[in-house]
Amino acid sequence: MSRGAPEMVLQVGEPMLPERIGDLTGLGEFGVAGELIAAFLAAFIVGNLMLAMTGLAGPWAKRKITAAFTDRIAVNQIGPAGVGIIVADAVRLLSKENIIPENVDRPAYDVAPIVVASSAMLGFAVIPMGTGIQLADPEVGLAFVFAVSGIASLGLVMAGYASSNKYSLLGGLRAVAQNVAYEIPLVVTGMSVVIFAGSLQMSTIVEAQSQALIDLGVVSIPQWYALVNPFAFVLFLVANFAEVGRNPFDTPEAPTEIVAGYQTEYSSVYFVLIYLGEFLHIFLGGAIIATIFLGGPAGPGPAFLGIVWFLLKIWGVFMMTQWLRSAVPRVRIDQLIEIGWKGLLVLSFANLLLTAIIVGLIA
Repeated sequence: MSRGAPEMVLQVGEPMLPERIGDLTGLGEFGVAGELIAAFLAAFIVGNLMLAMTGLAGPWAKRKITAAFTDRIAVNQIGPAGVGIIVADAVRLLSKENIIPENVDRPAYDVAPIVVASSAMLGFAVIPMGTGIQLADPEVGLAFVFAVSGIASLGLVMAGYASSNKYSLLGGLRAVAQNVAYEIPLVVTGMSVVIFAGSLQMSTIVEAQSQALIDLGVVSIPQWYALVNPFAFVLFLVANFAEVGRNPFDTPEAPTEIVAGYQTEYSSVYFVLIYLGEFLHIFLGGAIIATIFLGGPAGPGPAFLGIVWFLLKIWGVFMMTQWLRSAVPRVRIDQLIEIGWKGLLVLSFANLLLTAIIVGLIA
């Protein structure tokens, strides 16, 4: 990065977003009740930011990006550049009748979409999005985000089993097999970052990447772990794409094979929740990648631009998922499982071992 544009650095121990809101509004003076209200307002802000991004990505950006790759026009009739399709799709889907098939397991059928969407929202609680824009910063932040994002697997299995449909059941079974096969390499690769940073705390991981990797005088290259260990970065990217079910790993809902997989029997608001959950998990995956490999909110300029750099990094990961969707064919379920267990798992443990040896020798 240029010397004339100093990099924003996230400092450990800075006030969290709930504390800042409490101080700004005076809610901190009302004790526990004020703190709870401030925490709710902070979560409301972060949650709505993510929902707004998802609303932009799902109905509009996904179609426009895919159209650009496939030489088509996509949506262009409602509003400027077709952006009004966001409102149109929301009204269309939410106003449809919620059709419940016979013989479904109603408790599990009803809860599954909520589990899929809420598990991703929980993960954003520990993601540092900028200076003071973080809901919580526990010492086990990285472990927490892996744990809550993994709850989505339970929701997918519930959706597949409870729908009383063979295609839904196959989709649910594929989803859990895929998530187990790729979540282990994902976590193991993430642990190699923990070895470098010496902590599971998200703010500490971001701060550890603030040092200069190469200083050339005029230009300083930051110590982002994507540059320090590009092999781990690529492994994490591939495992993340499988975790969020993007091409070439979208076998749990493969339309050409099992109709729509676990979401076959869902309609109206239930379908919206599952669809919303898919894109929230894509953005959560992008947020994790940005935090542990790309310096989090770090970037040129003053500190208040941190949230801008962070969102640009997330959208960069989203753009890559759409590129793969248009350019890479889907693999078979047996190939997918083989890649996970025989390929990524072995490579992730090799990366962890080599990282530990290198860090040990340097230390």
